[in-house]
Amino acid sequence: MTTTTSGTASPMLSPLHDRHVALGAKMADFGGWDMPIEYPGGGVVAEHTAVRERVGIFDVSHLGKASVKGPGAADFVNSCFTNDLRRISPGQAQYTLCCDESGGVVDDLIVYLKADDDVFLIPNAANTAEVVRRLEAAAPAGIEVANLHDAHGIIAVQGTNSDEVLDALGLPTGHDYMSFDEAEWQGRPVIVCRTGYTGERGYELVPSWHDTPALWDALMDVIGTYDGKPCGLGARDTLRTEMGYPLHGQDLSLDISPVQARAGWAVGWKKESFWGKEALVAEKASPTRLSRGLLVTGRGIPRPHCTVSRGGAQIGEVTSGTFSPTLRQGIALALLDPDVAEGDTVEIDVRGRNVEAQVVKPPFVQVQVREP
Repeated sequence: MTTTTSGTASPMLSPLHDRHVALGAKMADFGGWDMPIEYPGGGVVAEHTAVRERVGIFDVSHLGKASVKGPGAADFVNSCFTNDLRRISPGQAQYTLCCDESGGVVDDLIVYLKADDDVFLIPNAANTAEVVRRLEAAAPAGIEVANLHDAHGIIAVQGTNSDEVLDALGLPTGHDYMSFDEAEWQGRPVIVCRTGYTGERGYELVPSWHDTPALWDALMDVIGTYDGKPCGLGARDTLRTEMGYPLHGQDLSLDISPVQARAGWAVGWKKESFWGKEALVAEKASPTRLSRGLLVTGRGIPRPHCTVSRGGAQIGEVTSGTFSPTLRQGIALALLDPDVAEGDTVEIDVRGRNVEAQVVKPPFVQVQVREP
């Protein structure tokens, strides 16, 4: 991030910033980066539908990139983050969490295991520096931690036609969910990982920063064949909410632990150690609140911080809420009292009006993200 002459911080720019401006995208600050929220031609709903039914491409270059290298790098990372890297092999990726000693979530991120001595990380934009700082502070001699935030761009290709789009560019497809290939495109290196944040079949491409514009242009040329669209972060948010995927800062935070967020599946409980283990083990035995899905049955769109009640008594609040373009109704994730169960009826205070909702288990829509 740069600083203007007035002393105020100006947002970081993606390597594709000029492309977004030329397309007429609505831009906004996101994690300190000036990023596209939506494009002309239908906006969020049209972009969301393109991904669910065909294909869409997202610039997510604002996401962080970092590396941990040296003898025992994988073991070191495994001793820091919650998930158990021993569950995967080189060539695979894993969702995990970086917690503090209280069990609060500093960040959730994807770990790419290249080799026992080479680990690549993709944290969230605003948290990259803090994740790197914590790793550097804990790293033993011989382990090198590097912040590579502006060394790589990231383009997500998501949707049922994502394989055909990558095939047209000669990029590898068809590998298992959460695995990756270190490939080449036009003689330049690019990581092709079978991951995403939409719930649809798709890939995330990690080229160098300088190669990102050419790759974006090539993808834009191809997606038109499938009536695909460039998609902004607005559609990314509605897509991830339909899947019940958490957003750091809303559904996960220093005040919202993996236990509360029901992300215990990403915790290696049997590992000898990881940051925050003692606090999380204690909380797991008696959580004070838990994340649940809410499917609005009345008329209204829930938003973060809307209060949730049952029988006139407040039982929690919404952490993420939106209109689901797929279901054509409101949906939400909410932190609720632990005795609230699936099937219960609750009320959400939407701008001073109580709107009924049913407690459900996400995802709100059925997809085949893991299908071969």
